[in-house]
Amino acid sequence: MLILLNLKTIRNDIDLIKETIIRYNCIPHEIPGEIKLAIGVTGPTNLINEEEIRKMKSVEEVIRVIKKYKLVSREMKEEDTIINIGDSKIGSKDTTIIAGPCSVESKDQIFDIAGRLKEMGINILRAGAYKPRSSPYSFQGLKEKGLQYLDEVKKEIGMHIVTEVKDTDTLSIISEVADVLQIGARNMQNYSLLEKVGKINKPILLKRGMAAMVEDLLLSAEYILAQGNYNVILCERGIRTFETSTRNTLDLNSIPVIKKLSHLPIFVDPSHGTGYWDKVSPMSLAAIACGADGLIVEVHNNPDKALSDGSQSLTLKRFEKLYSKIKEIVPIIHN
Repeated sequence: MLILLNLKTIRNDIDLIKETIIRYNCIPHEIPGEIKLAIGVTGPTNLINEEEIRKMKSVEEVIRVIKKYKLVSREMKEEDTIINIGDSKIGSKDTTIIAGPCSVESKDQIFDIAGRLKEMGINILRAGAYKPRSSPYSFQGLKEKGLQYLDEVKKEIGMHIVTEVKDTDTLSIISEVADVLQIGARNMQNYSLLEKVGKINKPILLKRGMAAMVEDLLLSAEYILAQGNYNVILCERGIRTFETSTRNTLDLNSIPVIKKLSHLPIFVDPSHGTGYWDKVSPMSLAAIACGADGLIVEVHNNPDKALSDGSQSLTLKRFEKLYSKIKEIVPIIHN
C-alpha cells in the first residue's frame, strides 16, 4: 500500500498516519523523494481500513501495490533513488565506476592497484577480504589482515571501499571498514544476512544470483528495504545458461527491465558476467548503452599471478584504455 500526502504535510500529521498504520500491525516506511511525499506500508495491509486512512488530514490518495515486492517498485516511488558514496551520486545521470582486484592478496598488491586507480580518477575500490569460493581448497582471502589493508588504503589513499560480506558473523567488523557492503551472488537469498544488512546504515551492493530471475533479485532487495535501509544498488553479474563459451551469460536485458520495474540503481559486473578479460571492455560499453548506472570491474596489477579470478581481470593499462572510452561515450548516452 502507498499513501500519498500533500507536499506541505507537517510532521505531526505524518506521525498520526504512521501510528494508525502500526495499530493494524503493519509497518510504515517514509519514502525518501523530492517529487512527492509518501508513506509505504508493508505487512497485512488487507486488514487496513482504506477509508479511515483516506479521511486523515493531508492524505491525498491511497494506492494498492499489487506486486510481490513493494518498497523497491516504481509504484512506491516514481523517481530514481540516488545513493551518495563520497562525491559519487549513484543513480543520477553520472556513470560510476568501481574497480579493483577480486581479492586482497598482500599489502603491496592492494596499495599498488589502489594508488594507480586513484591516479586515473577512480574513487571507489572493490576488493575482497573474505572470499566465498566454490571449492573449499581455493584461496579464501586474507580475512582480518585483508580488512586491515583495506582500512589503510581508505585512510592513506582516500578511496571508498566496497567489500563482500559472506556471513552474519563477520558483518560487524567488515562494516567498520567498508563504505559499501557487497552481497555476492551466492548469498542473494541468504535472508538472515539480508535482514541484518537491512539494519545497517550503509549502502548495499546486491548481486543477482547465478540462477535468479529478475523478480528474485527485487524480492531479495525488498528484504533489505523492509528493515529500513533504502540504499540498495542492484547488480547484474551474469546468469547460468546452457552456453559454455563464457563463464556466465551477461543478461543486459535485465537493465531496462529493472529500470522499468524499480527505482533502485543498477550496476553491471562484466568481469563475472563473462569470465574472460577480453570480453570485459565490449560488455562494459554495452552495459552503459543499456542504461546501467555504473560498472564494477576487476582490475589487477598482475592477472597471470592473481590468486583468484585472474582470467577475467583487466591489467591496469587495459582498464585505463577502457575508462577513457567510457568517459567518451557517457555524455553521448546521457545526452
